[in-house]
Amino acid sequence: MKKTTQSIVFALIASLSLTMPAWSGEELDRRESLNLTASEKHHLLSEMRTMLGSIQGILTGIGTEDRDLIMRSAREAGMQMTRGTPQSLKQKLPPAFKEIGPPTHMMFDELAVRAETDDMATLAEFTGQLMRKCQQCHAKFKAD
Repeated sequence: MKKTTQSIVFALIASLSLTMPAWSGEELDRRESLNLTASEKHHLLSEMRTMLGSIQGILTGIGTEDRDLIMRSAREAGMQMTRGTPQSLKQKLPPAFKEIGPPTHMMFDELAVRAETDDMATLAEFTGQLMRKCQQCHAKFKAD
């Protein structure tokens, strides 16, 4: 991995860790419950694992300057992913969730397009913005 790219990836990870609140077991979980059935919870968590895997592929692609890996990984979590979401689950999710979810998937699609021409530092910065959307959602909602 080139020094510059390695520094960019490290800076991205470090900046994200600064935005994460410290956790204490004594604090109450004040996130909004999505009140999901077991099947709905399974589907939503499966989507989130796919998105996390996409982030891993994107970061690996940035670190190795592999544009094809970045594009493939980003597309996995793009808007096409939402086509497999059951209609019952889509209807159940609160408006505030829908304000975060679809724009996040669109950012994955945008990242796939940007990976064709943007430099790695710009892609790393955009990935950080995308991950802030993930963190926003996880800070606001719990899948139970």
